[in-house]
Amino acid sequence: MRVVGIRRQRAGVAVAELSPDGHDVRVLASLEDFWADSAGHLARRERGPAMAASSVEFVPPVLPDARVFCIGLNYLKHVAEGSFSDQELPEHPTLFARWTQSLTVDGAEVAVPAGEDGLDWEGEVVAWVGAPLVEATPEEALAAVVGYSTFNDLTSRRAQKRTSQWTLGKNGGDSGPLGPLVPAAEVGDLRDGLRVVTRVNGRIVQDGNTDEMVYGVGETLAHISHTITLRPGDLLATGTPAGVGYARTPPWLLKPGDVVEVEVERLGRLRNTVVSRETRSSSARERGASTR
Repeated sequence: MRVVGIRRQRAGVAVAELSPDGHDVRVLASLEDFWADSAGHLARRERGPAMAASSVEFVPPVLPDARVFCIGLNYLKHVAEGSFSDQELPEHPTLFARWTQSLTVDGAEVAVPAGEDGLDWEGEVVAWVGAPLVEATPEEALAAVVGYSTFNDLTSRRAQKRTSQWTLGKNGGDSGPLGPLVPAAEVGDLRDGLRVVTRVNGRIVQDGNTDEMVYGVGETLAHISHTITLRPGDLLATGTPAGVGYARTPPWLLKPGDVVEVEVERLGRLRNTVVSRETRSSSARERGASTR
């Protein structure tokens, strides 16, 4: 089962099931109603009538006030390849945040921000919180995960490295392509291992496995919940394996025209094209004109 967000004219954002061939969608609920009882909506068999996927706009099924928590340095080989290789692994995960406005979907164009030589890829898995979590145990936190998605944490490295805080480099426009939600029951425990592969123009640049993660999903969500009350619809990006571009010799960044794909076992594949800011602005103007 693959769950997506769709926007229809004058109907707002809804959460829908995407058919296995990707040709049709069937509405499950409005965005707000879905996250009020995500597990219930996934379990029910009621679906809206089939609509052609080409007739709707795909958007992330994310509440506007959701929080996107991200784990940095969660794969040992990734730690070893970067600028933190000479530091001891901290007891608790390094966390940073994305805003929901930085998220986008499979197939979307992603522009290189001003002042950047390119974008760096970071293929990973996102966990979706389906129930409130307050001072939870790791077991309670993991049980509250309603699903997982493929994710690409596309990063503006210059902006990221200008300060000790990573937020600016992690929130470029549409820099967080997010795949459909796959129910947790169909995925299993990430600690059992899912292959995570990133390709640039068809070439494999990352090939890792979720069983290599240092900080688990349940442990990390529980850790967060002792300070911040987690709500249904919040997301946790679980970190990337080794193979990022900035750590290579010479560094390799995504340029306009490059196609980047992230594929996670059981979760599916994301495919996005990198474009220039000028190309993206022109496309946006054309889309605006076509709706008038």
